[in-house]
Amino acid sequence: MSRRAAAPLLTIALFAATGAVALLLAGCSRAPEGQSPGASNDILVRGGGPEPDSLDPQKARGFEAQSILRDLCEGLTTLDKKGGVAPGVARSWNGSRDGFTYTFDLRRDARWSNGDPVVAADFVAALRRLVDPATGSAYAQYIDVIANASDIVAGHESVDTLGVTAPDERTVVIKLASPAPYLPTLLSHPSTCPVHQPTLQQHPDAIARPGTMISNGAFVLKEWVPGASILALRNPHYWNDAATRLAGVRYLLISDENAELARYRGGELQVTFVVPRGQFDWIRAHLAAQLHVAPQLSTYYYGFNLRRAPFKDQPKLRRALSLVIDREKLAYLVLRVGELPAYGWVPPGMDNYTSQSFDYAQLPMATRIAEAQQLYRECGYSREKPLTFELRYNAGEVHTKLAIAIASMWKEALGVDVRLTQVEFKSLLQDIDRGDVEMFRSSWVGDYNDAYTFAQVLKSDFGVNLPHYESPRYDALLHAAALQQDPLLRGALLEEAERVMLADHPLLPLYFYVNKHLVKPEVLGWYDNVMNVVYSRDLALAPRR
Repeated sequence: MSRRAAAPLLTIALFAATGAVALLLAGCSRAPEGQSPGASNDILVRGGGPEPDSLDPQKARGFEAQSILRDLCEGLTTLDKKGGVAPGVARSWNGSRDGFTYTFDLRRDARWSNGDPVVAADFVAALRRLVDPATGSAYAQYIDVIANASDIVAGHESVDTLGVTAPDERTVVIKLASPAPYLPTLLSHPSTCPVHQPTLQQHPDAIARPGTMISNGAFVLKEWVPGASILALRNPHYWNDAATRLAGVRYLLISDENAELARYRGGELQVTFVVPRGQFDWIRAHLAAQLHVAPQLSTYYYGFNLRRAPFKDQPKLRRALSLVIDREKLAYLVLRVGELPAYGWVPPGMDNYTSQSFDYAQLPMATRIAEAQQLYRECGYSREKPLTFELRYNAGEVHTKLAIAIASMWKEALGVDVRLTQVEFKSLLQDIDRGDVEMFRSSWVGDYNDAYTFAQVLKSDFGVNLPHYESPRYDALLHAAALQQDPLLRGALLEEAERVMLADHPLLPLYFYVNKHLVKPEVLGWYDNVMNVVYSRDLALAPRR
């Protein structure tokens, strides 16, 4: 084709392209269904991490699910930008002088996403549902400080005896089994969010599906494509909708950290769920202005299954395996993104608490290895007769790197043979629940800024006590701490409890997390805090040029 012939075709192509762009922009300017008149058309795209196990507030157990739920629902309280407690559906509250009763005053303008008023009875129903054995919530013991909660979970009392009442539509009264000054912060957790009772009655097993879910947060569930994404649109009935600046949020479900980074660099998402360790140096060199790193109240650990061999009733063997792990090498050579070596369970930075450590934390590695080898022999193992077991972990580059490094440390120091098995996150949770593991990878993210959120995890009757640790002394110390109103004495009891637990080695803490996110320049209002909670309602997107 000659150049002269190409010219008019090029002109036609340009006009066609211009028309296509105009149509595309016109389509983008259309407000999403359910959006407030005159609201922003911006959809924020956030990394959602692995597939959530559930978006039912009382049944969800993973941090990934709870991060999304904080956008969909709101409890009596919420968190401020620093991670401290703030008013939620309750505009105010007060505690009795003896610390056993809290009264919450609800907002008059709180509404469900279908326009129904949020009333006190919705919170009573939700908290009863949380502790009801029929619900099977892993967080049932989360509110064990409320009167009769533990007995209800154990099946000794009916759910209507829970110490939560609604004297009128705008008042929630909570009676406690023991004083708990952290109660308002605890109630910011998604598991305590209210339930829309008509929906629960009509769809008792499907209240968290698109088209069915009625929520009371700044956004409402619109779409869930398994393995791909979740879409939440702005809730025009939210009590503070006037402050929301987004039309919606799309969460991309990406379990692989490197894949998430690739999609971020390709412009498919604006906020990452995590940052891949293997590329951290490159990110720091090329994307420093978009990188956010901050302390987090989270612990990465390996858990023993204490109900089966080879680790049941073997504290010496568990100690031996812990002794030879060089946590400094893991943090500074394998991870290399600011994480701290973990020789204890509760992360540093907790209010009214001093972090505890294994008694060998400061010993030279040679001394630790010598003790470990002695304990290993006492348990009947040797290089000729090695300990063999399976370590199961979920898919992800960092999990694989850590597993290989730690297995090498065990092999070199003791001769242990470890089978490394990688599975999907949901499968790992199911395997742990069935007890079909010997050792597993997990982590715990603090639900509020108080040491009890970590101490409670290993309480013998707590639903997400994954190692199944049981210690009467540990439980007694937690109970004594719950009765103590003096914050310093309470902290001392919780510190002693942690020392008791660490001596038993029911798990292997490996490192304390830091928050790591990449945030595009067009995202406005981003903030960091130790809770790693950033509500989408606080964010906005800069106007497009």
